[in-house]
Amino acid sequence: MPLDHPRIIVVDDELNICKSCNKILTKMNCDVSYALNGYDALKMIDDEAFDVIITDLKMSSLGGMEVLRRVKDAHPDTPVIVMTGYASVSSAVEVMKMGAIDYLPKPFTPEELRAIVRQAVTEREIRLQNTKLKQRIRTTKPVLHQLIGTSPKIKQVITMVQKVAPTDSTVLIYGESGTGKELVARAVHANSRRNKEVFFAVDCGTLSSNLLESELFGYNQGAFTGAEKNKDGIFKLADGGTIFLDEISNISLEVQGKLLRFLESREFLPLGAGAPLKVNVRLIFATNKNLQEMVAVGSFREDFYYRIDVYPILLPPLKERKMDILPIAYHFLNQFSESMGKHIVGFDTDSVNRLAQYNWPGNVRQLRNAIERAAILCETDQISLNDLPLLGEIDDIEQMLEHIPSTNEELKRIKKEIRQKAVRKVEKKFILNALINNNWNVTQAAQSAGLQRSNFHNLMKKYGITTQQRKKTRQQ
Repeated sequence: MPLDHPRIIVVDDELNICKSCNKILTKMNCDVSYALNGYDALKMIDDEAFDVIITDLKMSSLGGMEVLRRVKDAHPDTPVIVMTGYASVSSAVEVMKMGAIDYLPKPFTPEELRAIVRQAVTEREIRLQNTKLKQRIRTTKPVLHQLIGTSPKIKQVITMVQKVAPTDSTVLIYGESGTGKELVARAVHANSRRNKEVFFAVDCGTLSSNLLESELFGYNQGAFTGAEKNKDGIFKLADGGTIFLDEISNISLEVQGKLLRFLESREFLPLGAGAPLKVNVRLIFATNKNLQEMVAVGSFREDFYYRIDVYPILLPPLKERKMDILPIAYHFLNQFSESMGKHIVGFDTDSVNRLAQYNWPGNVRQLRNAIERAAILCETDQISLNDLPLLGEIDDIEQMLEHIPSTNEELKRIKKEIRQKAVRKVEKKFILNALINNNWNVTQAAQSAGLQRSNFHNLMKKYGITTQQRKKTRQQ
């Protein structure tokens, strides 16, 4: 991962189609082979490993449907794209049910072919990643406070943490809610010379200004009504260690001023005290707001902003580092399966695709909750679609409708994604409705829906519809 030069085979009994695909795909760094009939193609696929297979549907010698069936039997993780000049809704549905990743009607443009191949390569990468992670889940133990992921963006964060951790410099972490800002702060502390000392995490958004001030700096007896004895604040208790102040955009201007004075002098004055105290504390700040905009409108002190903006670290949202979703999901799965006393070794292909395709607006926190819920529901050794919710597909559609594409290729991709997500929602309700109306008799439900029983059963499997769902439906 990633596949820099994906190996692709094109199967078509028209030589000009094979050569045209070769020319188009070579320009996107693909290593392309081709076969003029299904028999030759299957021999080549058995002899060599291909990342993507593109086959014509109608061929004079062994058609694409049979090629697809045999490939899915022998190489189930290899994505197959079916192309045809005889496009119809029924044939498209049939090849998708048999396991094709997509359907490409002829004639197609170079942009359409490249877009569909890019999607297939991405799915191949995800499947390979899932296989490796599944093999590794019980053989490696993550290091405490380890930042998980292999994407360029998280690698950049890890590099920045490694550089700043040995120093005593102030760190400011930017990131959306749920991205793991506290984890980054803990990683800085764990890799610093202070790692044997205390780490205090304070959520500034949950405390009023007065309460936050007394919690941070402490107070002396009689400082205010109810102060019956001296109380040490977090700054004194954390002497020698690290204090992480999360959501600092919620701190009042007065408290910002006191923190600024501490950063300048390393001294603070407890409420009601006559003399300042000096401590050796490292401060790490975090926010999900744009502090520069807050400075511009006067809701954040400019001098304080420039004093804490020494070493900013931007933690990207999960949707911008999708190749990290599976490693993080496996990390959580390992934790939960262990704590629940279960033996769950990984995710099946359908659940992997659902995890990888979702945008995760709640970021790592939402992913963690989804994996915990899936581990609770799971009754086998693998997480399946039955253990995962639809993960807000309607919300995803709404987000895509708000996005304005800048190129024709992007427009086509978004239209396709919207169709797929909308169809999934309707299709699942269609299958459930047929089952409910036929008292969950699969044969009768398939007949009433106008589908073959095997195809109907495949759709049930696709959406994780089982007898367990029958019980839930009856209870509702």
